[in-house]
Amino acid sequence: MKRTAIIAALCLMATGLPAQHRADQQKLNDPQSFTFVVFGDPQGYTKYDINQPLFELSTVWISDNVENLNIKAVLFTGDLVEQNENIVRNRKMLNQTSKQMWEWSSHCLKRLDGRVPYIIAPGNHEYGYVRGDEPFTHYPEYYTFERNPKNADHLVAAMPNRMGQVSLENAAWEFTDEHWGKLLVIGSEWAPRDTVLSWARNLCNSERFKDHTVIFLTHSLLREKTNAHTDNERYKIEPHNWGKQIWEKLLYPCQNIRLAVCGHTGHPASDDKQQPGSTYDHQMNNAYRCDKNAFGKDVHQMMFNIQCLGGGWEGNGGDGWLRLLEFMPDGKTIKASTYSVLFGISPVTKHLAHQTDPCCQFDMVIER
Repeated sequence: MKRTAIIAALCLMATGLPAQHRADQQKLNDPQSFTFVVFGDPQGYTKYDINQPLFELSTVWISDNVENLNIKAVLFTGDLVEQNENIVRNRKMLNQTSKQMWEWSSHCLKRLDGRVPYIIAPGNHEYGYVRGDEPFTHYPEYYTFERNPKNADHLVAAMPNRMGQVSLENAAWEFTDEHWGKLLVIGSEWAPRDTVLSWARNLCNSERFKDHTVIFLTHSLLREKTNAHTDNERYKIEPHNWGKQIWEKLLYPCQNIRLAVCGHTGHPASDDKQQPGSTYDHQMNNAYRCDKNAFGKDVHQMMFNIQCLGGGWEGNGGDGWLRLLEFMPDGKTIKASTYSVLFGISPVTKHLAHQTDPCCQFDMVIER
């Protein structure tokens, strides 16, 4: 190799390679805004090895956009795995054991460690043997306080899980913004016990947090289509509270809970003989309602579940869809949008990367 070529190569290394061209670079509506990303149930990504790269693509995209979108946190609605404790691979619905699924979901979230806090409200599939009927979980083995340095800046409270273990299953996280002031995000276990709802209610009413704007993150709260609160779900786990009881015992009596986020429900549009991937497909996996609390203030409630959006129960797991919540600098407006990192990564498909129908793009106003 000639000396001039060597010098040229060293110069290129010193100056750095050109930045990658972004096929569909996302931007804030206002440069003073910040974003919370909602990651709907990714169990369909983890249960098949061929789907797993879509989970990592999604967390890599989030990590890559932390500064660009001023992402303060990622909210996971639960069901990061299909089964918590099972070594028998049912080929009709998965080809991974529980350990393989836990390890892959943990691997994907490593992309966020040291970059941005993430809050996981575990779902029914994180508990028991198969679907959440028993109280035990591997959650605290994989998602610890220590693994993500960003936790230290925001975690302010936690309580033990159903097995008495120290865990982030029930935890509270504080954030500050110059326009929004103090925010508190409370995440809860699957079908939270009364003691968990009391703990969350006491946090909201405490002298320290009573003036915070509170977001409650849980797995089961709303149903698709009807937007009704979940109730009488056919799971054996005890004790439990479903969406109806969570509303009555926590969301309604608390003055400062202004937004609740969940996943869990939904089904493929093909079940209703509609074309998969259509707007109707999204309608089957989203829900929203707004109710007045005991103090006459609006409580926005949103369900976002992606597991059927990539071709149904045994499809690709979610087509890379994320829900972006942009908190505007007026200190009261949250703009919700729905974006696919899978479609957006290619110029050929980027025109498909934005869902703009009313169930996927809307504004929420937080009354002061």
